Amino acid sequence: MPVVVGCLALMAPRFAIVLVVLFGDYIGRAYETVAWPFLGFLFMPLTTLAYAWAINSRGSVEGFDLVIVVIAVLLDLGLVGGSAASRRRAREIG
Repeated sequence: MPVVVGCLALMAPRFAIVLVVLFGDYIGRAYETVAWPFLGFLFMPLTTLAYAWAINSRGSVEGFDLVIVVIAVLLDLGLVGGSAASRRRAREIG
């Protein structure tokens, strides 16, 4: 089941956050307040999930977990895989 949620997180991270919040306390154990997960849901959903995974798996964000969180930040910012602007330019040209 965690593999399904992991794949879902890459395709629809906000939906994965909703499922994780509804069916468990995974997000609640990683964050002390409700504000950070809510802001993460709105602006950086993959980073929110990656940080929750890092905290729940090892208790801190260091080493390999830090690499995963940094990759999630880059994906959320659109730096990896192209941004909406580059896709829009490609449609205009082609």
